[in-house]
Amino acid sequence: MAKKRKQSEIEFPFYTYLKLFHDENKKKIYKAYSPLTRKFLNFNNSENANSWLRKPQFEALEIYVFLKEFLDNRYLYEIFEDWYNKSSQFEGRQDIGVSQSKGTLGTFELFGPSEFQNDDKIAFEEIFKQIEAFKQSYPNYIFALAMGIGKTVLMATTIFYEFLLANKYPKNTNYCHNALVFAPDKTVLMSLKEIETFDKAKVVPPEYINWLDSHLKFHFLDDTGISLNAIDNSKYNIIISNTQKIILKQKRKEDSASEKLFNESDVLYKAKSLNKDFEDLYGFEINTDQELISNQRFAKLIRLKQLGIYLDEAHHAFGSTLEKDFGIRKTATSLRVTINELAEALSQAGSKVVGCYNYTGTPYVGKRLLPEVVYAYGLKDAIDNKYLKKVKIHGFENVRSNAKVFVRTAITEFWNEHKDKRYEEMLPKMAFFAASIDELQNELKPLVEEVLSELEIPLNKILVNVGDPKITTNDDLREFKNLDTPNSEKQFILLVNKGKEGWNCRSLFGVSLLRSPKSKVFVLQATMRCLRAISDVQQKGMVYLSKENVDILEKELEQNFRLTIEDLTSAGDEKELVEVRLVPPPVKIKLKKIKTLHQLKEKKLINGVDLEFDTFNFEKYRIKRTERDITDITSSRKLQDIELTEQRVFSELTIVSEIARYLYHPEGVDNLRKISCLEIKKVLENSKQGLPTVLEKVNLYNDFLYDWVIPKLFESFYDIDTFTKEEEEEIELVKEPKDGYYTLRAKPELIANIEDDLYSSYKNKSFHLDNYCFDSIPESQMFYNLIKTGEIEKVWFTGMLTHGQSDFLIRYIDPESHTVRSYYPDFLVKLNSEKEEYLIIEVKGDNKIDDSIVKAKAEYASQIAGASGMKYLMIKGTDAQKKIATLQ
Repeated sequence: MAKKRKQSEIEFPFYTYLKLFHDENKKKIYKAYSPLTRKFLNFNNSENANSWLRKPQFEALEIYVFLKEFLDNRYLYEIFEDWYNKSSQFEGRQDIGVSQSKGTLGTFELFGPSEFQNDDKIAFEEIFKQIEAFKQSYPNYIFALAMGIGKTVLMATTIFYEFLLANKYPKNTNYCHNALVFAPDKTVLMSLKEIETFDKAKVVPPEYINWLDSHLKFHFLDDTGISLNAIDNSKYNIIISNTQKIILKQKRKEDSASEKLFNESDVLYKAKSLNKDFEDLYGFEINTDQELISNQRFAKLIRLKQLGIYLDEAHHAFGSTLEKDFGIRKTATSLRVTINELAEALSQAGSKVVGCYNYTGTPYVGKRLLPEVVYAYGLKDAIDNKYLKKVKIHGFENVRSNAKVFVRTAITEFWNEHKDKRYEEMLPKMAFFAASIDELQNELKPLVEEVLSELEIPLNKILVNVGDPKITTNDDLREFKNLDTPNSEKQFILLVNKGKEGWNCRSLFGVSLLRSPKSKVFVLQATMRCLRAISDVQQKGMVYLSKENVDILEKELEQNFRLTIEDLTSAGDEKELVEVRLVPPPVKIKLKKIKTLHQLKEKKLINGVDLEFDTFNFEKYRIKRTERDITDITSSRKLQDIELTEQRVFSELTIVSEIARYLYHPEGVDNLRKISCLEIKKVLENSKQGLPTVLEKVNLYNDFLYDWVIPKLFESFYDIDTFTKEEEEEIELVKEPKDGYYTLRAKPELIANIEDDLYSSYKNKSFHLDNYCFDSIPESQMFYNLIKTGEIEKVWFTGMLTHGQSDFLIRYIDPESHTVRSYYPDFLVKLNSEKEEYLIIEVKGDNKIDDSIVKAKAEYASQIAGASGMKYLMIKGTDAQKKIATLQ
């Protein structure tokens, strides 16, 4: 007989069994639901093309409804008992088991009747006792979804479901008539604002939207002085608050005479839930006559019916039984006391807390699995399935005394990767966390400024947020809140203690943490800030840590996710590491560089300047709406144009002032006189169109001012003379690597090795590197077609080393950002001919051929190629995969 294990040693993922039972019996379970519930679930089913919820969000919603309607909103220990005994709704279930592999939250295997052999029965009885020990006076469920999956949206969806069902079946006490949403602190509270602003049409069938809009009442308690103004016994209130606004506190001392006279906001409240039965739970000896300090918000809550409580970042609420069994908190949490008091007070008023629904990022606390978890979706799963960014952890040893090396490396690599890029129109950002305000002000900020200056990055891209109004102004706080918007120009964010839950910045791509903070879990929380997904392509987060913080992260990952750093960094990565070495002799070519000089000259002003409005296409500013029938996708019905509502209204003075910002004095041109506002106004008044017409068009379409009017006025004030100079220089296709090789990542099927059988007979025709790592199948196929073509003497793949390892690059001006950028063409081809003839070839996806940036690259590449006696070709991806007949 197996030795009986202690309760604290047993770890049983009951949630995996629940989900397996649900999935295997879904047809029967759905049949038991109300028609409205089935409609709500079918609308959100992640398998439907038009559904908005991600798969893990929908799975969690299914389990929520499963517990509510099929299992009758019962306590989890009762559900477990029925499941174990195959009774009630679980009658006839299969004998199943769960095995866990590293980094996952449970995989299933059948093992038949051994589930109920004597040795295992002892363990199952202990699991039952463990779950029962955590019971409250209300159903208490934990939903553990990794950060970035969308817990806030899931929370909102379940509340909408509750209210719709409560309206349909008002006498059913299993449905919530009101919802209280708790956040542990103000940072998380602000993120919960999404429950109010979220577009309900994404998760609620359209026929119920109007009802929700007319009945929902939101109460956002984001300030201590705000009272809860919900009407007594009213329904469909959603109260969003952090715990400090409602929490009950233990009375520690007698009030002074003045406090008794003037303190009306806080009143004494006789504890109802604090009895001897709860001593083990709360971890202190209980005085049944204990008085707690109440407040107006708490008093209002106990006069609402059928309350559902939703806890975000719920690990803040776990009590001291966990300290005994799981090695955490030494005292009871006031939050749990407050929830229990609400439950007792509502019960005495003839109502109840319908349930407490806890949302957290992990099913683990400390080293143990929480027993009341009903659904879990782990960090590795989230990365593997592209709901989060991939992540690369960079560790640094012995940098405590040389912080500049650490800061310079982090910023340089981040800048090389993301310079001039935007993701969903937002600039990528990097966060530096300091352990204290003093460290940030006296060490970190000067270092960041020094490195940015060396890299010629403007210092106004820095934003500091430390929580001290002497350092962080209201403007800084506004900038911080707007970081995740296209208008934000900040990219280097210096923070103290802002890496916790609730800071949701999807455009954050990098995190840097040199000094070890006091809180160990802060390292994990800060690291995960840069993992939120952005754009349709899975991006990569860059994390820079000192060796001490790497060690801390390793331990926190193990405790919270059962992962190692290796598990984390390999998640979502289908590519393998490739060492790329030079194949001698080095390839050198002669390339002409074109230098262009633009000289600005003033023009003599003339009356009647024609701004040529009639040649401008205003259609590009009109937002057009069309409808298509899915049965006839080729035809469309045009609806009326959508008006632009958010347009600035210029006056004669403000439009002249705005134009003067650009024309007053061209930046960097010191020999030109300043153009006055009066001159600009005169030119507009005397123009062929006249100032009133200019105002009319600009106020209709603000972008017209910048796209057309200002450039046309510039032409009326200045002439530009252009001078070009060509210089020939010899360049190497690849620079010698310092370590003897370069390291890249590539999919195995897109790697061409010089010794591969497919290429071995052509090795003398190519391979200036021993491995070519292609980005796409068209590139790989193009290379194979080129290398077999008889009219080609040499072909080199040049599009893989794009971070300064090669001088074979084209400088071009990005038409969107108007900055100089570098472009590395895909192939350099030498033709078989008497004179040396070269082709520069770029393979581009069919949908990118007409992109403005792609066209700019082609234009500048053609100029360089023409000056160097070469030819430039842009080839579609579909054409690159076809057999090549000729390259002329």
